[in-house]
Amino acid sequence: MSTKRRRHGKSRDPYFEREAARYEEPIASREYILETLAAAGMPLDEDELARRLKIHRAHREPLARRIAAMERDGQVIRNRKDALLLPQKADLAAGRVEGHPDGYGFFLPDDGGESWHIAQREMRKALHGDRVMARPAGFDRRGRREGAIVEVIEPAHQTLVGRLSQEAGFLVFTPAERRIGQEVLVAAREARGAKAGQVVVVRLLSRPSPEAVDAGHPAPLAGRVEEVLGNVADPGIEIEVALRKHELPFEFSPQARAQATRLPAAVRKADAQGREDLRALPLATIDGETAKDFDDAVYCEAAGRGWRLLVAIADVSHDVPDGDALDADARDRGTSVYFPRRVIPMLPERLSNGLCSLNPEVDRLCVACDMSVSAAGAVRGYRFYPAVMRSRARLTYTAVAQALAEPAGRAARAIAPLMEPLARLREVYAALARARKRRGAIDFETVETRFAFDEHGHLARIERVERNDAHRLIEECMLAANVCASDFLRGREHPVLYRVHEGPTPEKLEALKGFLKSFGLALGGGAEPRALDYAKLLDSVRDRPDVQLLQTVLLRSLRQALYSPENAGHFGLAYESYTHFTSPIRRYPDLLAHRAIKAALAGESYRPGNWQDLGRRCSEAERRADEATRDVEAWLKCYYMKDRVGGTFEGSISAVTGFGIFVALDDLYVEGLVHVSELGSDYFHFDATRHELSGERTRRRFRLADRVRIRVARVDLESSRMDFVLA
Repeated sequence: MSTKRRRHGKSRDPYFEREAARYEEPIASREYILETLAAAGMPLDEDELARRLKIHRAHREPLARRIAAMERDGQVIRNRKDALLLPQKADLAAGRVEGHPDGYGFFLPDDGGESWHIAQREMRKALHGDRVMARPAGFDRRGRREGAIVEVIEPAHQTLVGRLSQEAGFLVFTPAERRIGQEVLVAAREARGAKAGQVVVVRLLSRPSPEAVDAGHPAPLAGRVEEVLGNVADPGIEIEVALRKHELPFEFSPQARAQATRLPAAVRKADAQGREDLRALPLATIDGETAKDFDDAVYCEAAGRGWRLLVAIADVSHDVPDGDALDADARDRGTSVYFPRRVIPMLPERLSNGLCSLNPEVDRLCVACDMSVSAAGAVRGYRFYPAVMRSRARLTYTAVAQALAEPAGRAARAIAPLMEPLARLREVYAALARARKRRGAIDFETVETRFAFDEHGHLARIERVERNDAHRLIEECMLAANVCASDFLRGREHPVLYRVHEGPTPEKLEALKGFLKSFGLALGGGAEPRALDYAKLLDSVRDRPDVQLLQTVLLRSLRQALYSPENAGHFGLAYESYTHFTSPIRRYPDLLAHRAIKAALAGESYRPGNWQDLGRRCSEAERRADEATRDVEAWLKCYYMKDRVGGTFEGSISAVTGFGIFVALDDLYVEGLVHVSELGSDYFHFDATRHELSGERTRRRFRLADRVRIRVARVDLESSRMDFVLA
């Protein structure tokens, strides 16, 4: 019997079952196991460990399961003699491997400490994303701490997506994830009809072996084709690849689908019992032209010297209770993912586009944030309550902007019954926007684009999306409701996931100040600048020709926003406390906030589990969705540019690195790399503080936001990469 089977196989001996009933002591805790190993001062096999723990033979199976869990968590490891030891005693640390497309990688310790560089040879022992045990291995020529991979304790991938090619009579699979540098051999019997050139999903039949690499004879990875997705140029193939590359859940569980089909098609009379009735108010939704899921509806009326602003949000929590199948799938997804031409919803369409969507002229359940806003744009009071509503219209940003700009025009006449509340909404928006400016929220000017496709599903053009007052109006209303939600729950000391956006780290702040100093500029606020200091500096440079450069550097000095139960404020919006509440159809943190608010209103407490873990998972799901969307957009842009190879275009430098400059092309809204070797016959030195590459001999400089003219040299669909050269 193998060691693994002996450790984890379930005993069927009646004697042991009888004996187990005689013993009532709990299995040894993790802490006690760790203390026993530490006291031993040497590795122990499982038999010796059990003896020292005084574990009866009847309890060996639970002990084996606990040890296996501790191995997965990196608390203990096994040596080559299968004995258990403490990682720290062997100078080992647990963490994840992050690969780089150039073959090397990094070890990111679980404790959040400094990362270690992993050389290319060592990266043959694991795959990007694997959780490993590693040990320090000195320093490289650049002074970076290097690590050596000892063991893979939690593989990140069972399957991979990529492309097949034919090499010397073998099918070779190249992963789409470029941070996985190892190819996989697919035997003819494992190809299942797949052919070279096709995009497929491959299941790994073997994995990297640290022992084999150390011994000098690593075996190639082997795989079996699980699914053929199509050919590289097939419409929509880029989305199929992104879904699998980023492991996005895109099929609902049978249990969730069954639960969704059991839900009613419309709000029942019993569902509205005990709720405030808002059906007489002319609430309306205002969204983009292609939107199908409507989370929010708005209404405004004059109230004394201010306004009553009502933001009604779909009551998803009524139909998706905590802990059921729909909730489990929603928690796993974390967010809806909006690809060009396709949406991967957080909830089944029966809810997201139906029962939970605030569609026009149908009754819908909602949670209302009913606010009193002063003439100065301050929220003087608010009230949350469950309600039933009926949207009067599904309006678009374009139509509302036109109607407000021309009150006597065709667009206004088409929605005449709603023009009065829309006019009041514009007034309250103006007041809220003035308050926003006073508190110092940062307004970065960013370019949004959308993809337009032809009748064959191929990308025809990339268009700039112009934001209008209707966009800004809805944004301010949602911000106000989110702030009220945060204040409501914080005031009742009820846990929730805050949307946290912290200011610059000390290192980034120092680099930013050094950069600004070279331009004769200074950021106020000393060692702890506020958003207002950023806003004042931005306002002072609005008319400068290098405003784009300055804005980009200011933006990149800030940290990434995330979800956390610890309130650290929202730096960019200049809020002391901020919570996402207004999009429960498409964001899981908003659904959690709804449940918390309804629990607090009932004098109860909502306990969904570990809030810290939920915040981490929601933040990771958001980043995963962003990365997948960027991948799809990058592939589409490459497909769009493949017929433009050889063409010359103008653009601005969007990023500067030690290996070259990235250039964003005017009007085309695509980006490519000019490698440092293409910048000229010179040695170019990278200055991270000044965001520039400068030639040692020619003194030629390439700086962030500089204008350049380029020629498209190469477009690679497989790597979603464009290479430019200076024209």
